[in-house]
Amino acid sequence: MRALKKEVVIIGGGPAGLEAADSLNKLGHAVTILEKEGKPGGKLSNWHKLFPDNVSADGILKQMVHKISGDIQLITNVKITKISREGTKHSVWFNEGKCIQAEAVLVAVGFDLFNASLKEEYGYGIYDNVITSAELESMFTGQKSLATVTGKTPERIAFIHCVGSRDEKVGFRHCSSMCCVTGVKQAIEIKKRLPAAEVMMFYMDLRMHGRFYEDLYLEAQEKHHIQFIRGRLSESSENPDGSLLLKADDTLAGSPIKVKADLMVLLLGFVPTDFHRKMGEEFGVEIGSDGFFSPCDAHLDTNSVKTNGIFVAGACTGAKSLEYTLADARSASLKIHEFLLQTTSANILN
Repeated sequence: MRALKKEVVIIGGGPAGLEAADSLNKLGHAVTILEKEGKPGGKLSNWHKLFPDNVSADGILKQMVHKISGDIQLITNVKITKISREGTKHSVWFNEGKCIQAEAVLVAVGFDLFNASLKEEYGYGIYDNVITSAELESMFTGQKSLATVTGKTPERIAFIHCVGSRDEKVGFRHCSSMCCVTGVKQAIEIKKRLPAAEVMMFYMDLRMHGRFYEDLYLEAQEKHHIQFIRGRLSESSENPDGSLLLKADDTLAGSPIKVKADLMVLLLGFVPTDFHRKMGEEFGVEIGSDGFFSPCDAHLDTNSVKTNGIFVAGACTGAKSLEYTLADARSASLKIHEFLLQTTSANILN
């Protein structure tokens, strides 16, 4: 196996990149991970617990990082400037002239979270007690307090679904798929910490498609008495005491409603990164109508793109749970291994 060893560069040190690196290393290849942040982990490093079984995100990440050894090199604080190909080699340029060459490149850059300030009617960045789902996770991990800006423990908390998803006005009509279950998970965590708090969820419709996700939804209703209100928020305003007045249409009751809340949480959608655009414009990787990478075949070849020797894995091809991200990374590793085998055979024949 080691006689076959090839060089592979992975762009992105999040869950997909880490898992693919481990799999490729076990298949006998030398791997270099290029990560833009100062540490590996991607969005997982900011997460508290994972749905649906409530396990520690930090515990999972530590296990993944622990496997980065042997023929795996991790380089952090990387800014990719160029990717070029000469013969069978790809050259990945970064950080003022540095370059790594490899037979294959795996792009695993993940996703960004929607910029909530683009939805001005929700008041993010305007009203102090409007936060995002990402900021709420930081509170859960102990980096911030759950108290509102006035120092008060919130008694009424409203979650707003589909912020930056399924919204033509902001240019993202796709469903981010993970927002619904994220909101339910976070609402349950709020109730565990603040049992007396009233928690409301404003949703368009709930897409709890994963295994045991429906159980989590039922737990939220039956055990924690979380209120689910089918309706989209139209606007919010701030009261003199810092609380919020929410206006929405209850589509089940068929009437407009007004609700007061001490804290509002915006469940952010998954959107493409700047690197998606760069790969599309400069490196010829095809981009879908949602802005994410388009694989060669949505059914039979989800990890290859039309540019030979470049592969994709994880949420950079669309929103995925951690479970599906890791499975996709392992799939990409096998696809790359197959590609390298074919390349080696072709070189021997020539």
